[in-house]
Amino acid sequence: MTTSVNPTSTAEDGQPQLSLGTAAARNLATTTKSVPQMQGITSRWLLRLLPWVNVPGGSYRVNRRLSYRVGDGRIEFATTGTAVQVIPPELGELPLLRGFSGGEVLHALADRFVQRDYAAGEVIAEAGRPADHVYLIAHGKVTQLVTGKYGEPTVVGVLAGGDHSGDQALRAPDGTWDHTLKAVTPCTVLALRRQDFEEVAEGSPELRSHVERRAGIPHQRQNEHGEADIGMASGHTGEPEIDGTFVDYELAPREYELSVAQTVLRVHSRVADLYNDPMNQVEQQLRLTIEALRERQEHELVNNREFGLLHNADLRQRIQTRTGPPTPDDLDELLATVWKKPGLILAHPKAIAAIGRECNRRGVYPDSTDHQGHSVPAWRGVPIFPCDKIPVTKARTSSILVLRTGEADQGVIGLHRTGIEDEYQPGLSVRFMGINEKAIISYLVSAYYSAAALVPDALGILEDVEIGN
Repeated sequence: MTTSVNPTSTAEDGQPQLSLGTAAARNLATTTKSVPQMQGITSRWLLRLLPWVNVPGGSYRVNRRLSYRVGDGRIEFATTGTAVQVIPPELGELPLLRGFSGGEVLHALADRFVQRDYAAGEVIAEAGRPADHVYLIAHGKVTQLVTGKYGEPTVVGVLAGGDHSGDQALRAPDGTWDHTLKAVTPCTVLALRRQDFEEVAEGSPELRSHVERRAGIPHQRQNEHGEADIGMASGHTGEPEIDGTFVDYELAPREYELSVAQTVLRVHSRVADLYNDPMNQVEQQLRLTIEALRERQEHELVNNREFGLLHNADLRQRIQTRTGPPTPDDLDELLATVWKKPGLILAHPKAIAAIGRECNRRGVYPDSTDHQGHSVPAWRGVPIFPCDKIPVTKARTSSILVLRTGEADQGVIGLHRTGIEDEYQPGLSVRFMGINEKAIISYLVSAYYSAAALVPDALGILEDVEIGN
């Protein structure tokens, strides 16, 4: 008896094939398929962790107590090559010049500023010396030092581009520096002598009147947040007269209008009719579109200039690193900006890696914490979550945010509108737009959202964090 062999079928080793091969067998098999995958999907911790508040009217008003704090803004500069000049209207950020609108006078003052460059380690101003200059930090990083209890230098603050120091020199001619200014990095500083300021004021009755008026404003008793003190008595005996008081509100509170991210999803009817098994084509197209829309939503919550966290943090809540990389000391300073009840820290994954390197360098090993079954790093018990929407600059610097969240804690909240027509997810709708003459089905996908920090100390930012070292 002889065995017939298909002469054209051979195994990989060149021998005659004795059974059906897998390549041919796959023609009769049903392939198991995955749903479409997408590399752009991230954990989106910010969207998951923010408490979301429903805004039926489409806008959210944040009512606060009236604050009297002024002159705490940053100053911008114009740069031409290596030459730096202050933009005249920006001088209105100095406390004594707040509200002054004399354009020609501000130009004259701007022309009196002298550019000075300092190397790292140089002293710009020394404690105890006459305070006869106001300094504007145009570039670089400067530390404010005082003498500690036992004679050692102690850092009490860090200034960076846009900050200023010494504006008290414009008020008190006989004042002295109560701290030392020392350059941490190469710095470019603009300096104005008090004598130059007085010469400009002598030629401008408008400026003299403004300075006298500012000096004559009665001092309003304030708390550390710039709010008027609420008068009260305590510890008294007998029947003394008790002061009355009231709480004033901001006359023009800020309102947050819901922003929108939209796209039109198009699916050909032939695809939806013929290629809908085992997976619904419209459903998969919609799923991936919504994922991309949610990614854009988180990006806007971080970067949008109107309501994004990076652009809406109070200037007093922005701090600088002491040396550049995010050290444990810097993280402690960051937590101190939201010390009441810090809830979470957000950082770019590369910034989290930089935190780990600096901790390893010092022999410090941060704990991890469990969050919904995920083990995440933590600092002082506050979890650190990755967010790739926080930008990294070409100079390899980034920012680290700390948030207190929730309305009850006067924190950061997310805003959205639920119950809208054709709602597919909370705050997101999918609306059928019809079929055109080319048999293409269209769906309008819309997401409505915003974010608000109810009080300034709900959000703190550690800026210019070096992540490349």
